[in-house]
Amino acid sequence: MGRVIAIANQKGGVGKTTTAINLASCIADKNKSVLAIDMDPQGNMTSGFGIDKNELENTTYDLLVDDEFQVEDCIIKNLFKQLSILPANRNLAGAEIELLTEKDMQQILRNKLEDVIDDYDFIIIDCPPALGILTVNAMTAADTVIVPIQCEFFALDGLTQLIYTIGLIQKSLNPDLTIEGVVFTMYDARTNLSLQVVENVKDCLDQNIYKTIIPRNVKLAEAPSHGLPINFYAPKSSGAESYNQLADEVINNSEVSYDG
Repeated sequence: MGRVIAIANQKGGVGKTTTAINLASCIADKNKSVLAIDMDPQGNMTSGFGIDKNELENTTYDLLVDDEFQVEDCIIKNLFKQLSILPANRNLAGAEIELLTEKDMQQILRNKLEDVIDDYDFIIIDCPPALGILTVNAMTAADTVIVPIQCEFFALDGLTQLIYTIGLIQKSLNPDLTIEGVVFTMYDARTNLSLQVVENVKDCLDQNIYKTIIPRNVKLAEAPSHGLPINFYAPKSSGAESYNQLADEVINNSEVSYDG
């Protein structure tokens, strides 16, 4: 059975989609089958994988709002070796309103994934930077949540609310949901601030924190405009090295969890 991981932080600009794209691709590069799911109406994960989001026929939106659609109808298979994607575009924004009248609206994604969960080792969900029905669907479907945090002064902004929301979902929708870990992004070794933020979060946060820290890296910033994950665009860059290390940590966590 595939391990479902939601990448979430209600604060924008923290490297959430960058992490979702590159973690999914680096895990797949280690011979694990991966399904990447774009749950953000901005469709940046979709674009980051080189897909024209304006030319899509079936997307996450169709899957969520139409009972006739199944996951297999919407997946773009083997976009890269071992990696498939369930894409999204701006149509998904309408789902926030349309799903309000649906029965069990928080559990639609989880129910739809039941048909394919055994086909993948990992399912990586890129959540929107808001705690609406799309994020709730992702977390209800997920086993764990990875929280990217930017190394900046307001790093902890919104994290308390996110942890509170996860607690509510645990109580009412998904009691097994856990925070898999926090990953620091946009780390600049030249500044004292980045180091101070890391130490501050470690002192204040009672959560697993990944050993891997994602640096500020020009190649990471360039890769989405070329429609390629970092391990294809610049495989020898520090960004690729870091996401490969993070992928190793995530895979290892998964194996430890299942063995336990």
